[in-house]
Amino acid sequence: LDLPQLGPQAFQVHKLAPPAQIAPVLSSELSRSRMFRTFVVAALVASAAAFAPKATVRSGRQALKMSFENEIGAQPPLGFWDPLGLLADADQERFDRLRTVEIKHGRISMLAVLGHLTTTAGIRLPGDLTLSGTKFSDIPAGLAGLGKIPAGGFVQLLVFIGFLEIGFLQVKEDVEAACESKMDEQGWDAAKKD
Repeated sequence: LDLPQLGPQAFQVHKLAPPAQIAPVLSSELSRSRMFRTFVVAALVASAAAFAPKATVRSGRQALKMSFENEIGAQPPLGFWDPLGLLADADQERFDRLRTVEIKHGRISMLAVLGHLTTTAGIRLPGDLTLSGTKFSDIPAGLAGLGKIPAGGFVQLLVFIGFLEIGFLQVKEDVEAACESKMDEQGWDAAKKD
């Protein structure tokens, strides 16, 4: 049996880094650990809420109110679920308005998550963000980027969103009519259109 020769480097004692270098690493790890625990608790609360008992419906004036139990999205075991009572005295028009707003906000949220994932992956637009030379790549991902965007940039974002809202309201009926005609061409029945 031939053993390799061990030199003095095999028996060197490695020194630990000084506390000043270890503290930021430990602080970062503790922060991640707290964030993970918070996420786990939130997930447990959300999953427990799914098994909450169904609220009982009060009798009395309920017959005078609109019934939304047959709308799309009302499913067992919850049925039509309105925990904040936003539709307690609502008509069909208010229901449709709230549903439209809910869908729009869901789409905006999906785009926000996609934007966050994209910037976290390091993908940025080319060029400058401002005339003073701030590049898109200079803006960090996530909430850290909010402090780096100039005030004029926020104003531009709000104005752009306002133009989108106003512009969509003006063409909403045309878009809906075009979609309706396309569904008719494809032979969709009323149940499938809803």
